[in-house]
Amino acid sequence: MMLRSLVDPGIRVRLVSYTVDGERLVAASSKVSLSRKPVEDILSISEGEVEEWIRETYKRQHFSPWEHSVYTYIVDGLSRVASHQLVRHRIASYTQQSHRYTEGYLRDMALEASRLTGRECPAKPKGQSAEAYRCYSRALMEASEALGDEEAARLGWRAYVPPPRIARRGLLGDYYRSLIRATGEYYRLLSMGVAREDARLLIPHAVRTRIVVTMNARELVQSFLPLRMCTKAQWEIRHIAWSLWRELVRVHPRLFKWAGPSCVYRENTSRPSPAPLRDYLEGRAGFTIPRCPEGVEKPGIPACLRAADSSGSNVG
Repeated sequence: MMLRSLVDPGIRVRLVSYTVDGERLVAASSKVSLSRKPVEDILSISEGEVEEWIRETYKRQHFSPWEHSVYTYIVDGLSRVASHQLVRHRIASYTQQSHRYTEGYLRDMALEASRLTGRECPAKPKGQSAEAYRCYSRALMEASEALGDEEAARLGWRAYVPPPRIARRGLLGDYYRSLIRATGEYYRLLSMGVAREDARLLIPHAVRTRIVVTMNARELVQSFLPLRMCTKAQWEIRHIAWSLWRELVRVHPRLFKWAGPSCVYRENTSRPSPAPLRDYLEGRAGFTIPRCPEGVEKPGIPACLRAADSSGSNVG
């Protein structure tokens, strides 16, 4: 059996900046559109009114005021597969680690391979790049042949994301050996003087990267979270979405407690009053919609929702 640490995808989501008074700003902005009062009176909105106006805009799907509350988060350690899905959300801003700088993850793996195989590869290839890359390549190729499943998985985990279904089938060793060999071929091309932007075409999509994302509350509640917290989403971006939701509900519970997968969004915008996602997860709220947007019939929605939560946030 693989160790639990090797099943952990190693993807971290961190909320680094947000509109601190976002809840009050959303509520006050909502009130601006419907009030004749002076601006000063509108902005002095009470805590009770904040809750009331947020709830009312959610019920009426009047989400334009939600665009004023903005959130920036960093996802570290995700694969290029997941980052490519993430950037399809167009109402957002992105800054992603350049592919040439994923070299940090790869070099870390190569240096660990050199340690495991008893080689002394240079920590930095500057000034002796061909020799260093040749050493990295040989260490990785030797490691891919010599290491057992658990050692190979520990080594490959440093640079590549582990799919949970492969882990559950006990195939992480084979999976990571393939990735380690591909990385060895990448360094072999570099040692031959091939340009980095050409050699990196050999790097598998599972390679880790990091990305900074900025989205407003409307995009999060109406698009990103409903689509990506659902069981129909790829497991990795689902993990990111559930992790992000937990960060968001921690700082702005009045805006994000009703957010969730598409089944929850559809239910909450259909019923007289929305219910928190946790109430659906824990059985305190039930579904009235005949089927979810993905076609799951009403009786099966609660189990599907619980599966989305476990798959997205506990991928082992």
